[in-house]
Amino acid sequence: MLSLFWIVLWAVLTGLMVATAVRLHARHKELVASPLPRLDDAAIDTILATGELSVDEDEPLDLIEIDESEERFWSESWDEPDEW
Repeated sequence: MLSLFWIVLWAVLTGLMVATAVRLHARHKELVASPLPRLDDAAIDTILATGELSVDEDEPLDLIEIDESEERFWSESWDEPDEW
């Protein structure tokens, strides 16, 4: 009876480990996958004609606006912590 308990216990633990490995593999695969631009016939023709392909991406960051926001953040006054 005790040996049956150990067999069932190890089977359950092995099943949990396999399920965890499969889930981690799927999550890792999802995180590592980079979004590549899709190539269609028009894109291939553009590459053949010009030797390069430009894709529409998000707008570039406005570094001046980011710097101004950072300066405003650091110039704010901060409440001093209460001393006990």
